[in-house]
Amino acid sequence: MKITIVGAGRAGGSFAVALSDVGHDVSLQHHDDLVIADATELVLLCVPDDALASIAASLPRSDRYVVAHCAGSRTLDVLAPHTRVGSLHPLVPLSTVEEGARRLRGAVYCVAGDDVVRAVVDSLGGRSFSIDDDRRAAYHAAACVAANHVVALLGHVERLAEAAGLELSDFLSLTTAALADVKEHGPAAALTGPASRGDVVTIDAHLTAIPESERATYVALADAAFSLAERRATAPLH
Repeated sequence: MKITIVGAGRAGGSFAVALSDVGHDVSLQHHDDLVIADATELVLLCVPDDALASIAASLPRSDRYVVAHCAGSRTLDVLAPHTRVGSLHPLVPLSTVEEGARRLRGAVYCVAGDDVVRAVVDSLGGRSFSIDDDRRAAYHAAACVAANHVVALLGHVERLAEAAGLELSDFLSLTTAALADVKEHGPAAALTGPASRGDVVTIDAHLTAIPESERATYVALADAAFSLAERRATAPLH
């Protein structure tokens, strides 16, 4: 398939490498100097979400190619006035072009619109699913928490570790084990620690010991852990 990718950042670069690796004819371009070849079948917009509508509107209208985006939070409406439209949002972090390209192979994608985007996912060895437009924002919020907020959480761990004279790396095996437990048993069953047993005295001791700048984050997470423990306690027995 001949594909034009618009946007040469991490997402565009990752898609360009991954799609080229599986045999597609890929042209990676900047939106300010865009040329769409006659044989193009897909124009994939890998640009900031707020720029999608204006860049899509600037493209020549044609039924010979599909205009698609890879934004998780946007519906197909931003691609008007094109008639053949689609979207494919990968559920993987694209931290670098090299790592992103590797992760796109075999990834899970949220797709919508023209079947061309499903064919692209299939060519990457991926799996696709679709959701209703009115649930798209909630879907993207979950994706952001699963990736971005987990990274932010580990930044919090890093600062607490430094306060104890240690490093983030000293705690990553604990995180890895906890994630494995969540995958195996679910969040409620995997929860351990003082909040899971209602140990407020220990939590108060933590708040006294950690830097003041980190206390609000700790309290918010402890409250979430208390809520999870409460749901576990009130869950019906099977």
